[in-house]
Amino acid sequence: MHVLADYTLGDALMTVLWIFGWIIFFWLLITVFTDIFRSRDLSGWGKALWTILVLVLPFIGIFVYLIARGGKMHEHAVQDQQAADTALRSYVQQAAGTSPSVADEIQKLAVLRDQGVITPSEFDSQKTRILA
Repeated sequence: MHVLADYTLGDALMTVLWIFGWIIFFWLLITVFTDIFRSRDLSGWGKALWTILVLVLPFIGIFVYLIARGGKMHEHAVQDQQAADTALRSYVQQAAGTSPSVADEIQKLAVLRDQGVITPSEFDSQKTRILA
């Protein structure tokens, strides 16, 4: 019981800071390794050298990688996010059946029907084909 009395508020704050520091270190380590292996602009040897540097000297390796390739990390993240956004938007449009090209085609068919170029039954059959 006497041991707990020696653990001050300053010691508790230092413990929290150490834990926070280790969490940040492992988060950066995972982020750097993810970027190394996802980079399309690095050759196999470049990836191997960066991996060895980060494994042998983790603190210095992460620091140097962030300085040397931090901008590329940001570009990769933006590209990945844009690709995911585009894929989501096309999936939602496809699932909802509101693809702009489908609506445009149906509108063109309606104009042709209204002008008398095609019959209403032809319009219905073409509309069914487009929606399928």
